[in-house]
Formats: sequence, C-alpha cells, structure tokens
Amino acid sequence: VQLQASGGGLVQTGGSLRLSCEASENIFRNNAVGWYRPAPGKQRELVASINSGGSINYADSVKGRFTISRDNAKKMVHLQMNNLKPEDTAVYYCTALTGTWSDPHYNFWGRGTQVTVSS
Repeated sequence: VQLQASGGGLVQTGGSLRLSCEASENIFRNNAVGWYRPAPGKQRELVASINSGGSINYADSVKGRFTISRDNAKKMVHLQMNNLKPEDTAVYYCTALTGTWSDPHYNFWGRGTQVTVSS
C-alpha cells in the first residue's frame, strides 16, 4: 500500500484523537510525510509534516495542539491531536510531499479519514 491512514472519529471539544499513516518503503524514504485538510478559501491546508531527517512543520492553526511523529522502523507517521476544536472538523489526508513548507509538492495521498469535533 502506498499510503494508508487510520484513526479519526468523533470527539467533543477539548478532546484528543490520533491519526496514523503507513507508507510504502519507497515513499517513506524519499518524501516528507504529513497531513492536509480542506480549508475555506484554499484548496487544502497542510496541517503538519515531518521529513526523513525529522524536521517538522505545523500550520499556525494547530501549533501547540498537534504533534507529528515518525516511526522509521514501521514506516509510519502519527498525528496526535489534542485540545481539538470544532474548526478542526474535516477529512484529513495523509500525504507524501517534497518541496518546501510554503511551496509543497504533493506527490502521493491516501484516502481521507474523518475527524469530527462536536461543540
């Protein structure tokens, strides 16, 4: 499988969820891996990413609440989402990307997983 996401679900405001993404070895080795979600007025919002060297970036909207991590042995990336807000409600897509944080090139993406935060 190229990118397979799991996790997501329904949680109340202030709750937590954990998303996981398993990547094929070639993708994991040659790309940063992250998560994006649709955003109003934009095609998508890159929420967080982590590259093979461990360099991490977050969107301002999730800084301090979301934590991305990478398990190289299992070729997995996890997104721990804490203190969730209703505006975090979206379908989250695991993605493999190159380029820079401000100008990413989305090379692969998996099926989305729904995150719903109730108020």
